[in-house]
Amino acid sequence: QLQVAESGGALVQPGGSLRLSCTASGFTFETHAVSWFRQVPGKEREGVSCISRNDRTNYGDSVKGRFTISRDNGKNIVYLQLASLKPEDTGRYYCSGRNTTIERLCIMNPDFFMDYWGKGTLVTVSS
Repeated sequence: QLQVAESGGALVQPGGSLRLSCTASGFTFETHAVSWFRQVPGKEREGVSCISRNDRTNYGDSVKGRFTISRDNGKNIVYLQLASLKPEDTGRYYCSGRNTTIERLCIMNPDFFMDYWGKGTLVTVSS
């Protein structure tokens, strides 16, 4: 069974930084396209960032230039570095992905069929 666990969420002041981690268990990320999504109560889940097998990346318009996704296949971790945080970045951040033979696949649509979803980690940006 493919499982991932997110960590790193916290309460942070506007302008602050966080690093979220998505750790795989039972498999390696090496052949996976992995994405980060976020959701606020009452709103639809939105794509934040994705990384393909060949490390192609993409970002939502609201986070471009502030967030950075990366992967460490040796440690089975995908990171999301959050910087210059704003109150509107508040939400639960989810890691999700799927095994794929398509090296450049990078998924930003939360309705795309994924092999697994984590339970999320809460990020709160408030003074």
